[in-house]
Amino acid sequence: MLLWGDLHNHCGITYGFGSLQNALKIARSHLDFCCITGHAMWPDIYARTPETEFIVDFHREGFKKLLEHWDEIRAEMARQNDGELVTFQSYEMHSSLYGDHHIISPDDTFPLIYRDSPARLVADCGVRAIAVPHHIGYTPGYRGINWELYDQNISPCVEVCSKHGCAMSETAPYPYYHDMGPRDSRNTVYAGLRRGSRFCFLGSTDHHAGFPGSYGDGLTAVLAKEKSREAIWEALLSGRAYAVTGDRIECDFTVNGQGLGETVRGAKRKLRCAVKGEYWADKLVIYKNCRPLAVLCGEQLRPKPARAHKLRVEMGWGNSEELTRWAGRITTDGRLAGANLYLRGRSLLSPTNHDGSPVEVNEIDNRVLEQDTQAFAWQCETVRNKSTLHPQTDAVVAEIEGGPDTVVNVTVNGRTHTASIAQLLDGGVTWHVKPWHSEAVKIHAAVPDSAYEMVLEAEDEGSGGMDVYHAEFAQKNGQWAFVSPIYAGL
Repeated sequence: MLLWGDLHNHCGITYGFGSLQNALKIARSHLDFCCITGHAMWPDIYARTPETEFIVDFHREGFKKLLEHWDEIRAEMARQNDGELVTFQSYEMHSSLYGDHHIISPDDTFPLIYRDSPARLVADCGVRAIAVPHHIGYTPGYRGINWELYDQNISPCVEVCSKHGCAMSETAPYPYYHDMGPRDSRNTVYAGLRRGSRFCFLGSTDHHAGFPGSYGDGLTAVLAKEKSREAIWEALLSGRAYAVTGDRIECDFTVNGQGLGETVRGAKRKLRCAVKGEYWADKLVIYKNCRPLAVLCGEQLRPKPARAHKLRVEMGWGNSEELTRWAGRITTDGRLAGANLYLRGRSLLSPTNHDGSPVEVNEIDNRVLEQDTQAFAWQCETVRNKSTLHPQTDAVVAEIEGGPDTVVNVTVNGRTHTASIAQLLDGGVTWHVKPWHSEAVKIHAAVPDSAYEMVLEAEDEGSGGMDVYHAEFAQKNGQWAFVSPIYAGL
């Protein structure tokens, strides 16, 4: 089964904002699994000088806070692990030498210990654990990954995208623009794969204000046998995971019929990647050894009679920092095959001495109110967009089965728009709540299944060594999926 989660995000348990309980409430509203990560240590932190005084003290105070409350944090994470939400224990190690890692464990006895390397920490903690390198693309020695010291035995997963940006390659979407610096080609995913390193791809938010899974920052998809801690852990160790930037894009990638994490043997290879997106498809690329092997563009897709359509309803905008509450409902005389609720929290990456944000910046009441084959209802809350390039909108994407005459009703905050699928295919509509700098609703144009589903097939022959195949899928709304490698040898 396909499960969705965020394995790296922060709140006020160290430096960050929001309570642990509220972060878990938010995770429970829209995720299958999560970690709430505390900042724990920085073995090679800068020497304390007048110039570094704030940054050193700031981190040490956060580390001390986590240590003092670790037992209760660990107990709460254990208590919250149930059939509805799967939780893991986690904390973070900063390192200039090794790059930053978050340590994840499925064991509720996971101790908070201090070591000078991720490998030593994993070896000495006494329970099952992995160390996941994150924001790997920063300059070597400047808290980016150190491929020379990377150990796939303790790091079978690498975080490839987050709020920091995307580290897949030099030309990947979402360059690094955080104050930690730019993306460096030497520390990309492609650089690691070309060295022969083996790992699967994860996406996480690295959100610092208690909103795990905040839309558009990064998310992990896991192919697990069931929704349980042990099954998800086994899938992570086996490489059956991949990264998306936001939309829950379904990906099925095989080589000679074998899927993610497998090693295929044989000179002849048949590759197949099938994706089901949430918006108009832009391109699907299968890579061999980090070079394009096969490409399918959205413009190449041939229109055909649709059995289903996806409809996106987006809410937000305005000019207020106060929360705006939205209550919505979608109904149809066709069949509602499914719906995803995409939620954003107030955006914070790393708190500084300039942040004046309140403790509970994301005490937001989001929830699904109704869901069946005829209706989907929800409530959510938004604030103004931070800039024209930093949206804070929420959205619902519903998949509706039916023909051109199928009728869809969209009601948001008491106002209803009724239209046929044929009308919605012609274009979207918007409306505003107030006459000036107003919050607004956008019903996007409907997308037929022939435009959001792609299948790309290719044949290839072995190059003599171990070949690495992976796939990348882009949508026209800027959302991506990065599909983890399958390895093939003779």
